Amino acid sequence: MFKYSDSNKRYYTLDYFYKHKFNSKVFKISLNAGFTCPNKDGKVGIGGCIYCSNGSGDIYNTDLVTQFNKVKEIMLKKWPKAKYIGYFQANTNTYAPLDILKEKYETILKQDNVVGLSIATRPDSISDECLDYLEELSKRTYLTIELGLQTIHNKTSKFINRCHNLKCFKDMVKKLRKRNINVVVHIINGLPYETKEMMIETVKYLSKLDIQGIKIHMLSILKDTKLASIYKDEKFKLISRDEYIDIVCDQLEYLREDIVVNRITGDPKVSDLIEPDWLIKKVTIINDIDKEMKRRNTYQGVKFNT
Repeated sequence: MFKYSDSNKRYYTLDYFYKHKFNSKVFKISLNAGFTCPNKDGKVGIGGCIYCSNGSGDIYNTDLVTQFNKVKEIMLKKWPKAKYIGYFQANTNTYAPLDILKEKYETILKQDNVVGLSIATRPDSISDECLDYLEELSKRTYLTIELGLQTIHNKTSKFINRCHNLKCFKDMVKKLRKRNINVVVHIINGLPYETKEMMIETVKYLSKLDIQGIKIHMLSILKDTKLASIYKDEKFKLISRDEYIDIVCDQLEYLREDIVVNRITGDPKVSDLIEPDWLIKKVTIINDIDKEMKRRNTYQGVKFNT
């Protein structure tokens, strides 16, 4: 059995991490605080990343407490003693004046049974003033900063219009860890023209950094995005379901064993999805990753030092 598992999982799941840290079932509640993005408003770019629609999460149309309670009420029916982490998910959640950030974050921290915050952002969008506040915040709640990277490969990064480089990302990881703030990194498999070897190289690179978690996504081609237009014109090759499972299992083998796998596949809204259609069966993908890891008789981190 894998050292960070009490089930059939051969990798370090977020559920296992939460259960052992908080001695309770813990849910992340996704929130849209109405932030924008410097890659959309012209500060660093226009139009955002080519795969981006309105930013992750629901369209912003209700206040944060209403959003929080709507999800909480559903979870309480199954897990009446659960605890919660407020997940600021949509767009760039440190891209605002500090007084606004404080108001948003503190509002959620005041809700009953909230044990932490998870804040999704870009590595080019955390000011020194914000870092000071995040450091203070991390001393009184469980705080995670989720940094979008997607790939370490400069050519791909330019193609998808990330508008920041790898050095910027690495420097921000160092700044956050210097203040003892937890870091989770987002990557995307299946980006246009990337090979399996390139996707594995991204994980190998991250495994050697001081990060605490990773989110592995499969590229989703969504309606009304720049990526959808490119795909229509170029019909670049999408990796198949079997290829995705194979790549993820390889990545897990190279991933340092103490890095928590927060996500292992994408979860697009069916009504927005153009391709790949196999992504809609999330549970079966996860199950087949488990089966492939068992078939290989392998575990997360087994190839970390190779």
